[in-house]
Amino acid sequence: MKTIYILVPEHAVLQAVADPQYCFNTVNEFLQVSGNGPLFDIKLVGARKQVQFSGNQFSVTVDQLLEETGVADLVIAPALFGDMEKAVAANTTMIKWLNWQYQEGAEIASLCVGAFLLASAGLLNGKKCSTHWGYMNAFREMFPEVILQDGSIVTEQNRIYTSGGATSYWNLLLHLVEKYTDRQTAILVSKYFAIDIDRSSQSAFAMFTAQKNHNDEEVKKAQDYIEKNIEERLTIDDIAAVVALGRRSLERRFKQATNNSVLEYIQRVKVEAAKKSFESSRKNINEVMYDVGYTDTKAFRTTFKKITGLTPIEYKNKYNKLAVA
Repeated sequence: MKTIYILVPEHAVLQAVADPQYCFNTVNEFLQVSGNGPLFDIKLVGARKQVQFSGNQFSVTVDQLLEETGVADLVIAPALFGDMEKAVAANTTMIKWLNWQYQEGAEIASLCVGAFLLASAGLLNGKKCSTHWGYMNAFREMFPEVILQDGSIVTEQNRIYTSGGATSYWNLLLHLVEKYTDRQTAILVSKYFAIDIDRSSQSAFAMFTAQKNHNDEEVKKAQDYIEKNIEERLTIDDIAAVVALGRRSLERRFKQATNNSVLEYIQRVKVEAAKKSFESSRKNINEVMYDVGYTDTKAFRTTFKKITGLTPIEYKNKYNKLAVA
């Protein structure tokens, strides 16, 4: 039997506690139907016996308190909800326990922004990590020593597994099912839960938001200029002249403030504008391309796919049912 501890932290997302329990219980049922015994001993574990969720509308009773546990084969940290700094601060005992489990040989997995718990325990220092695309900036600010993977849904390194945003954690659960059982069982589970197995990127779902949580006023002026001139063929030299900085100084300060190079920021702003147009208008690919300042079809297609994981036509067909390609 493999022991799986599913953590029940304060400020957790209820579904992210229930779903892994549901998943691995279902695997046990499938194994028993096929004539085998159950493989997983699944326990809900917390710092106190009952944990409240959603403004006390729901509560979860744990199977074991942290101090009653042994060393697990796998520990799953669910997604957190709300302010991540407050959520982390409310779970200091659990964070210490996570570190102890890892040091004793347990594998550790986090679902979505459950990665904040792992990073707070120091388990992700110098390692690759996935988390929800909407929390990447906050994560980088809190844990600059972690190597965050843009767009990735599942990341695995040194007995630690992390996953992308929201329901993308189901792809990590399927990955773990395959690791502990086999490919055939993982496929069966994916069909049962109607989850697209092997989906590797959350890029198509990500929305780019201006990274202005910094105090560099010249960089903010550069960002504003880029956002107000999407239709232009912007150059770094032009932007540097607008904000009265040398090119090298602008590039250095821009990267430091936004975690993007100037060119990356231009591309992301233009692609985000193109995405919104594809979602809500009947414009064809070339019309949208010209609207966001591209004249080279190949360059536009390459940049769009690099950022979203989809070609322009694939994105248009996926998100705008009224549009005529």
